[in-house]
Amino acid sequence: MQKCLIKLSGIYVHIDERDILKNVDFELQPNEIVTLIGPNGAGKSTLIKVLLGIVKPTKGKVWHAQHLKFSYVPQKFNPSHSLPLRVKDLLALERCDETTKKQILSETGIEKLLNAKIQYLSGGEKQRVLLARALLRKPNVLVLDEPMQGLDIQSEAELYEYVRSLPERYGCAVIMVSHDLQWVMQGTHRVVCLNKHICCSGLPESVQQHPEYQAIFGQRVFYQHHHDHCAHGDSPTPCDIIHPEPEA
Repeated sequence: MQKCLIKLSGIYVHIDERDILKNVDFELQPNEIVTLIGPNGAGKSTLIKVLLGIVKPTKGKVWHAQHLKFSYVPQKFNPSHSLPLRVKDLLALERCDETTKKQILSETGIEKLLNAKIQYLSGGEKQRVLLARALLRKPNVLVLDEPMQGLDIQSEAELYEYVRSLPERYGCAVIMVSHDLQWVMQGTHRVVCLNKHICCSGLPESVQQHPEYQAIFGQRVFYQHHHDHCAHGDSPTPCDIIHPEPEA
């Protein structure tokens, strides 16, 4: 039986007398692409922070597989103009063998940007650099928080297509927060619809039919992209979880 990477059980987060998350259960399987959707204020960013260990839940349990390595691509990255940070300086912070590094630089199309300053990159170029840096860490789980915001249509389409290929290329699972319902229905293995609690979760085509999804997003029907290589069903199968080792 394949072990899952992450399991959240009965997660509650209460901040400043407000319930941010209520009774959230979540599992992530290896090589799975999961897209997290929901209205503004639904708790998506908080759930990501719980997954990353940045926010400790008020109640509930967080389980990770042993030696789990995360990479995170933020929604925005705007270093100060007083900091002369070049692309190659940012990438040098991650250790990676040269063969893999050259492959990632080529795939993300940033070889010609290595001497450019981060502050002067376009939105699409910056996101490619951040994605390359995240992949250099050789993560088990890649977390993308609205990575396509502000990109032109062509850059967005190219990045989505690349993200779709990452589990097969690098053996990592992907968790993405997105408001792009077209991507959600075409490019992901499983959709989790959050509104403080999990309203519905499963294959894109089944989630589209769920009353709570339709109450939030309407009854738009999207073309379905079928993943022949993917065997994920509506609900994740039970899996063996290993408690994370204590942090130093």
